[in-house]
Amino acid sequence: MTVQQIPAFNAVLNACATVLMTAGFIFIQRALRESDPVQRAARIRTHRAFMLSAGAVSAVFLVGYVTHKILVRGVHTKFGGEGAIAAFYYTMLISHILLAIAIAYLVPRTFLFALQGNIERHRRWARWTFPIWYYVSVTGVLVYFFLYQWWPATPKS
Repeated sequence: MTVQQIPAFNAVLNACATVLMTAGFIFIQRALRESDPVQRAARIRTHRAFMLSAGAVSAVFLVGYVTHKILVRGVHTKFGGEGAIAAFYYTMLISHILLAIAIAYLVPRTFLFALQGNIERHRRWARWTFPIWYYVSVTGVLVYFFLYQWWPATPKS
């Protein structure tokens, strides 16, 4: 894999994390409505598997992101859009970055409560963690498309 391919790979990882989080959310919602204790437990196990998988994929993303930043020596990719789309992009980017920093703490903490069996605390944290993590994952994919596909910066001649 080349340095230029890492951002696309990272976008795929973010997209996979989003799909895994979506599936995990669906399974926990179904578990909460389930009256059969055996089915409920099975859906909770499936929820856990999907969410831990999303966490693992997100961790691989983080390694890829940091690796890319090291390899490009911290040089930022320029955004080629102008006007309203640039204002939208930079607003999204700033919110994405700030919330991604928070997610680096929130996700492991929320996982820890679940793995310790402290389900009530896990639920309280997950009510905040999940939508923030989901937003960060989706906007991570969008940032890739904005920068590399839809509005790449054109070199000045």
